Amino acid sequence: MNGVWGVVGAVISVIGTITMGTITYRGTRTAARISTAPNAKEVDLSVLQASVERLKEECTELRQEQTRTRGVLWSISRWALRLRDQVTAMGGTPEPPPQDVEDYYRSGV
Repeated sequence: MNGVWGVVGAVISVIGTITMGTITYRGTRTAARISTAPNAKEVDLSVLQASVERLKEECTELRQEQTRTRGVLWSISRWALRLRDQVTAMGGTPEPPPQDVEDYYRSGV
């Protein structure tokens, strides 16, 4: 009878060892996942910050280009008006500007 209890005890010990090994394995993997989550979020945050900085730079460049373009457009429109006035002063009749140019002269937009 003692031999049967010894075998039962050994089987229970083996099952317990396997169960504890499995639980430990799962716990280790879960802990590893938890510890890498903040690092992954840090990487995501740094990528987002880099994207925001790049977009700010592009926006600044586009605004500067837009300002330069508006300046050139303003100069050209003033020049065209002076040429129109010269033609009129010499007794000629200048061609009428296209409608979008006329709208720009009227509204400035």
